[in-house]
Amino acid sequence: MTSRSRIIAAGAGLVAATALLAGCAGGTPAGTGASGTDSASGGDAPATITFVGYGGGGQDAQIEAWQKPYTEAHPNITFVNTSPPDVAQVKAQVESGAVQWDVMATAPYAAQQNCDTLFEPLDLSGIDQTDLVEGTVGECYLGNWINATPVAYRTDAFPAGEGPKTVADFFDTEKFPGQRGIVTNLQNGILEYPLLADGVDPEELYPLDVDRALDKLGEIRDVTTFAPNVGALQQAVEADQVDMFLLPDSRLVPLLQGGMGITIVWDETVASLNAFAIPKGAPNKDAAVDFISSVVEPEQVAKISELLGVAPVNTAAKPELDEFTKQVEVYGPANTGGTVLQDVDWYAENFNDVSTKLTTWLAG
Repeated sequence: MTSRSRIIAAGAGLVAATALLAGCAGGTPAGTGASGTDSASGGDAPATITFVGYGGGGQDAQIEAWQKPYTEAHPNITFVNTSPPDVAQVKAQVESGAVQWDVMATAPYAAQQNCDTLFEPLDLSGIDQTDLVEGTVGECYLGNWINATPVAYRTDAFPAGEGPKTVADFFDTEKFPGQRGIVTNLQNGILEYPLLADGVDPEELYPLDVDRALDKLGEIRDVTTFAPNVGALQQAVEADQVDMFLLPDSRLVPLLQGGMGITIVWDETVASLNAFAIPKGAPNKDAAVDFISSVVEPEQVAKISELLGVAPVNTAAKPELDEFTKQVEVYGPANTGGTVLQDVDWYAENFNDVSTKLTTWLAG
């Protein structure tokens, strides 16, 4: 990162209007979980963890990086995978007293806002937090990676060297005509980017001026595809339906691997913490806590970064990135601009009002 790189500290928090969230040296020794249970001694009680992720290649990577090593170290633990993670479903399960899910991928502020009502408070005292990024451990969540959502564009949409170079360019429809693509997920910068384009200093973004952000967003409304989730936007990019877009690093990597010409604009980049939470009354809570504790260990953190290009939450992790994941490395040499990490505490406190405003604006 250059000297311009900045991180706005994230604390703890988030919660979930489903349509806005569908997107977008720590731990214990290998072979043990947060509880210190040694699988070689057969100390694990048999359990099947129901794991709810976002599906697709991202969930496949989580199975490869996290579930397979954990099952090898804990033979009595197995996994059932499903998707998508839906806070409304958690609410229905909790209220009916029939909770089926054990681990759910979510934005941390969803877990924080519903802490001890829809999600379990977590005892994560067994995790060594020395090398964990600030905000990784919350009262009702545990961060697992950092997603960056940079501005990018199809290289064939603009002549060489003539594409957008700044966040402001993304909002300049006269100088840079073409269809934009934005995910309606608060985790992917739909509010931060308009404010950055409107001249707000990255270090003074929070508290977000939501009305100002929506006003600025309105300037490109007629030339923007608002995708309901990151998968839908990725498909729109692949189909050449959008020329420039805000797409997470983990979704850019497979496009680059497939040979698609994409230029990433490293000006100011919005990043967010992704996390796991455990639904209130989860049938396998203890096993779930032990499992999620393992994913912040350096080896597992490095593996998920290698597979998806996401940024590590453990600074002791040393991922060996390939030519494609290096291109999206938000805290690496590729990023010649600045980075804004979303303020989880602010979102936890304001999510309901913000999501209502955004939903109303999108429907208007």
